[in-house]
Amino acid sequence: MNIMYKSTRSDGEKVTASQAILKGLADDGGLFVPDAIPKWEVPLEQLKEMSYQETAYEVMKFFLSDFTEEELKACIRGAYDEKFDTKEIAPLVKKDGAFYLELFHGKTIAFKDMALSILPYLMTTSAKKNGVTNEIVILTATSGDTGKAALAGFADVPGTSIIVFYPKNGVSPIQERQMVTQEGKNTNVIGIVGNFDDAQTGVKKMFNSKELAEKMNAKGYQFSSANSINIGRLVPQIVYYVYAYGQLLKKGEIEPEETINVVVPTGNFGNILAAYYAKNMGIPLETLFCASNENKVLYDFFQTGTYDRKREFILTSSPSMDILISSNLERLIYRIAGEDSNKTKELMDALTSEGEYKITDKMRAELDCFVGGYASEEQTAQTIRKVYQAAGYIMDTHTAVASYVYDSKAKETGRKTVIASTASPYKFTRSVMDAIDKDKYDAMSDFELVDELNHLSGVKIPKAIEEIRTAPVLHDTVCDKSQMQEAVEKILGL
Repeated sequence: MNIMYKSTRSDGEKVTASQAILKGLADDGGLFVPDAIPKWEVPLEQLKEMSYQETAYEVMKFFLSDFTEEELKACIRGAYDEKFDTKEIAPLVKKDGAFYLELFHGKTIAFKDMALSILPYLMTTSAKKNGVTNEIVILTATSGDTGKAALAGFADVPGTSIIVFYPKNGVSPIQERQMVTQEGKNTNVIGIVGNFDDAQTGVKKMFNSKELAEKMNAKGYQFSSANSINIGRLVPQIVYYVYAYGQLLKKGEIEPEETINVVVPTGNFGNILAAYYAKNMGIPLETLFCASNENKVLYDFFQTGTYDRKREFILTSSPSMDILISSNLERLIYRIAGEDSNKTKELMDALTSEGEYKITDKMRAELDCFVGGYASEEQTAQTIRKVYQAAGYIMDTHTAVASYVYDSKAKETGRKTVIASTASPYKFTRSVMDAIDKDKYDAMSDFELVDELNHLSGVKIPKAIEEIRTAPVLHDTVCDKSQMQEAVEKILGL
């Protein structure tokens, strides 16, 4: 099956997977989507015998159909190797009655590693396939995790450079330190005075600037993206939901064809959209629980059919979900609109100009597999404490949001449920330890808390944390949100 990619905002020319990966964003500002969702062909019974790498190939060969078997397998081998600290790549662990899919065993201890470990290989292979001679400039906004994972993936990759923008006061201390200590001659990290939505808007504006593209091309550069707007990010995320189903079969927890639920903490909607694609491939996923923190724009959307970003932006203990403009939702909107690009563009334009849009009743009916849920800051902390006391298992704040939604909504379905555990608790030590016993740990430094977390959990301190204890700060640039393009032009010497 030869899958091509089209924009969500026009019925223009289709492109191959490798071309979509290189471009990142369509010329009209839309997102690339596959022109068909392939059907899963391997008997579900066989899934339990398949390694992560084998599962990845069986999923990705459909979506990346212009890659040869040799090319795709080489990308997978390069990505999912000893840089992950566990052979399973994404272990599924049962704690306190729920199944946690641990997606944080990669180089930067967050789920973004699952896709960003392979994206540089997909990107450089795509460049060769398409005869690209320009240097590829990865331009990315991050709410905390994508930035470090992208930096680690692209550091010193020939033919590429990377520029990451992050909200200066909107990420955890560990997240910031991971980014600003990043080595690599081709890496650039810039804090902005603004929030993640400001960073994301600024990046999209640069992608859509034909004038900037011409200036860059004249100097031998072209943009691409490592954000989840890039299908090279989204497709690898489908893999772990398929793998999780196989692991439940392997553990004897379900029978083949038995349906399961997933609960996904998400802000930009990419992680749960990947589960939706897995479901549409034929993996027996019943209900997709979309878990939000106090920035509950997605929860309200699923409740009302109105997406409204006109609200207070709240800084929470789960900063990777502190997002009011969920970019990947556009791909779902396109699908439930019957792949009507004019309708999708109309809604996205309304979001830009008016700050909100409302979908039709017919479109809402297409969302019946989604259930929204959210956790307050207090509920998030209570969940960390509760599961630790009940099972000795310590989770991060984002996973705790999903765990609360599991307890309050998904558990009552009676189906086996997989919770996407998106980051190591070591990445958010202060919030995690405050949740367990604030009075006891309040006076400790961030790295004293790391040692205490190690003592409490018995889980080895990740290499990613040990490395930044004494690493020098290499990136200290800060700019206003209005100066992002100036900063990029200065880096590239335009």
